[in-house]
Amino acid sequence: TMALLQQRKQEIISEYQVHETDTGSADVQVAMLTERINKLSLHLRSNKKDHASRTGLLKMIGQRKRLLAYIQKNDQDHYRQLITRLGIRG
Repeated sequence: TMALLQQRKQEIISEYQVHETDTGSADVQVAMLTERINKLSLHLRSNKKDHASRTGLLKMIGQRKRLLAYIQKNDQDHYRQLITRLGIRG
């Protein structure tokens, strides 16, 4: 299944949370989406005909793009740090 393992999820939250109890900030969401996007991209390399998953991938990419636009609008430096950390191009 493509569901993120709870443990991995926790690791991502701890790594990207803005404060102690943060589980849903834009940072965390972007980090989660990036993880899912990377996993799904790999899956699609070997399953080229899986169009349903490709649609899901494009949706996630769109969602991540919107979250990043929001972060960028509010804090340019923070945005640059985040995309560098995640290894994605803005």
